[in-house]
Amino acid sequence: MTGNQASAGHLLRLIRSGEATTRGELQQATGLSRSTVGHRLDQLFGAGWLRRAAGTSTGGRPSARLEFDPTHAVVLVADLDTRHGHAAVLDLSGKILAERTGDLVIADGPDLVLDRLARWFGPLLEDAATEPNRVCGIGLSVPGPVDWDTAQIVQPPIMPGWDRFPVRERLRDAFADHVGPPPTGGPLPVFVDNDANLMALAEQRENHPDCGAFLLVKVSTGIGAGVVVGGSIYRGIDGGAGDIGHIRLHDRPDALCMCGSYGCLAAAASGRALAEQLTAAGVPTASASDLRAHLAAGQPDAVRLAREAGQRVGGVLVTVVTLLNPGVLMLGGDLAGTPFLTGVRELLYQRALPRTTAHLQVATSTLGDRAALVGAAVMVIDHLYAPDRADARLATLAHAGEGG
Repeated sequence: MTGNQASAGHLLRLIRSGEATTRGELQQATGLSRSTVGHRLDQLFGAGWLRRAAGTSTGGRPSARLEFDPTHAVVLVADLDTRHGHAAVLDLSGKILAERTGDLVIADGPDLVLDRLARWFGPLLEDAATEPNRVCGIGLSVPGPVDWDTAQIVQPPIMPGWDRFPVRERLRDAFADHVGPPPTGGPLPVFVDNDANLMALAEQRENHPDCGAFLLVKVSTGIGAGVVVGGSIYRGIDGGAGDIGHIRLHDRPDALCMCGSYGCLAAAASGRALAEQLTAAGVPTASASDLRAHLAAGQPDAVRLAREAGQRVGGVLVTVVTLLNPGVLMLGGDLAGTPFLTGVRELLYQRALPRTTAHLQVATSTLGDRAALVGAAVMVIDHLYAPDRADARLATLAHAGEGG
């Protein structure tokens, strides 16, 4: 390993991954001299990104072990659903320091929603006993397809007014208006992704880190899937990967979807569709959240419809699982309970080849309502502390220090 491949950012990656946690191990892993390793570690210590921990001894003097310091900064994250929001402050280990939920109606449009969300950030930071200048980035989870590079939401069926809206810039400005100027080092980094993607990332990292192909399906107001391959989200060419809610069903040509088409899976098996069916059956149900409450209470019609919806989704997942061959299929969202899981299992194991499901684990979300928040934090941290990005940030910090 030479040149930029052994930069301070790459040393940080080795330390964070546990591949090399002492100066000697870093020298051996990179081929760098003791003085060069020391210089690059000085950069990381100077930025506050590293700390020393007690080492282990094999008979002589124990080597000082190096570790990433997750307390040197925080991230702000938020998960927007159709009718409410969930926001939190987390340290860089993913520990939630403060959180808040409240009404945020996504149909009110991006200007109002993002402004209201930013108004939560100041009190959240106060609750977390941290200062605004320690925020290293913001992560936002949304229920629609996202173009990762531009952080723009693209043709979202259930987010009127959000198509191609400059979310990154608007949220950055709202933060400055309601919290304060960003820390030294340029514009505050803001990252946006689809909620199912971020839920999948969080669940894979937290509970299945050795699973090389992980699939999460979220069924709430709509239906979407997140795919994590090799530890990274697979987004497709422009963020459209996993949009299984708009796969067409052959037997429901009459079902009108929010996207404007007929016969979509979401039009027949989503929380919104089941809420409409329950209401028509005499059980008033205004949203997927209401449906969740009916399921928790064991309401017979809700249980029956959830199981039937699971069968429909399971029928689609036969193809998805056959194509991806994941090690874990996880279900999340308002419908992810026993009736829905039972329906999915019935169709999946009935129609898929035994070879396809022989090593497949089917489970429900363990992080629950916090999954997208944790995933949003992982998204921010992964990006900001990746080797190349870390090196650029170190250079900016050094320049700012010289200027000061």
